Amino acid sequence: MPELPEVEVVRRGLDAHVVGRVIDSVSITHPRSVRRHLEGAADLAARLQGLRVESAQRRGKFLWLTFDDPEAALVVHLGMSGQMLVQAADAPVEKHAHIRATLHDGTQLRFVDQRTFGGWALAPIVEVSGTRVPEPVAHIARDPLDPLFDLELAVAAIRAKHTEIKRVLLDQTVISGVGNIYADEALWRAKIHGNRVASGLTRPAVRTLLTDATAVMRDALEAGGTSFDALYVNVNGESGYFERALNVYGREDEPCRRCGAPVQRMKFMNRSSFFCGRCQPKPRGV
Repeated sequence: MPELPEVEVVRRGLDAHVVGRVIDSVSITHPRSVRRHLEGAADLAARLQGLRVESAQRRGKFLWLTFDDPEAALVVHLGMSGQMLVQAADAPVEKHAHIRATLHDGTQLRFVDQRTFGGWALAPIVEVSGTRVPEPVAHIARDPLDPLFDLELAVAAIRAKHTEIKRVLLDQTVISGVGNIYADEALWRAKIHGNRVASGLTRPAVRTLLTDATAVMRDALEAGGTSFDALYVNVNGESGYFERALNVYGREDEPCRRCGAPVQRMKFMNRSSFFCGRCQPKPRGV
């Protein structure tokens, strides 16, 4: 699933190619792609028609478009395979292009989703801590790239949790944007095992971990994100290449780039965690 860097790459593409355009019409060909819009496909298409896109915004992994209608936003769930592509209106239609919004300049914004876990939905905008966000995003914490992100507040929130530190990093209500890939990479940089209990970490250790998480996501953003297959691409259909710079994620049995010990893998929350057994020693009992 796309994490903060990948979603930010898409957001920047939408900001460059969609913001300022007016939606002339919307075609929806798969009901699952609008299942979160409870009023249905016809309602979504009708309400989007004629709106001018004012901004492309993001918090953590959540992405949305705002319009000249200040009361509603289009929340885009990328899911496991969702893509937001900007194409010429007469370009061949992708096999899994389930939503096509034709813009007044002759281009189309296409939502392509092979696995149909993602989708579009209009949602009301609410104000949370002085910031206007769509209602489904109201419970999501600020992410480390947010200008208003409070590092010390996040450190305190993490140290208040009596569970594994990796589980806390993945909790979007504590800190948003970090998923499985960048959690493993940040923990490796900070030399912390993911099964360490968050409340047992010192304040400097958590501060270092969050600083490393920020750094690794900035590095990934510069590389266009991480693409393991063709499912994650930017709005022009191009893949990111940060996979080449990953230190532990997906590198089981390969040498640690820091100490040379083999990278290990263990099951965690129905997924895999990758770590260096030497640089990140397991806590007792694990």
